[in-house]
Amino acid sequence: MLKRFLPNEHVKSIYEIDPLTLREKGIKGIITDLDNTLVPWDVKEATPEVINWFKQMKDNGIKVTIISNNKEERVKMFSEPLGTPFVFSARKPLSRAFKTASRQMELKKEEIVVVGDQLLTDVLGGNSAGLYTILVVPIVQTDEKITQFNRKIERKIMNYFRKKGMIRWEE
Repeated sequence: MLKRFLPNEHVKSIYEIDPLTLREKGIKGIITDLDNTLVPWDVKEATPEVINWFKQMKDNGIKVTIISNNKEERVKMFSEPLGTPFVFSARKPLSRAFKTASRQMELKKEEIVVVGDQLLTDVLGGNSAGLYTILVVPIVQTDEKITQFNRKIERKIMNYFRKKGMIRWEE
């Protein structure tokens, strides 16, 4: 059961995710979380660095879809200037939004990676949908109330994984 919380990969930030490496692995699409994955949770618009990352992915033929548990207004305001499809009120970790994004991208499961900063939503949801998952370090250490609660549970799960030798990275 706990293995559903185990990401396939861990990186410090989205900027360590290289489009050429993804293409070599047969990856053609990214489903990414928004808050604390792409920008801090209280930042409304994409930074120049995030805009450049999206451009790199597009230039290399990698589709990106944002899925977020946030309301439409928040996700739309961020995604539309990037010309990026999005799913709002995703209810992660339920796999419905991941499957919706996969269908919209017209890609197979093995051609998609899920990128996010939370085990309880992004990794669990991506793994449950049968997708490859990449956990990123949260951009900032502050969170909304519900996420603060999730982080406490995540620390316990991560400590268990470390004790069992299932992960080797540090936060």
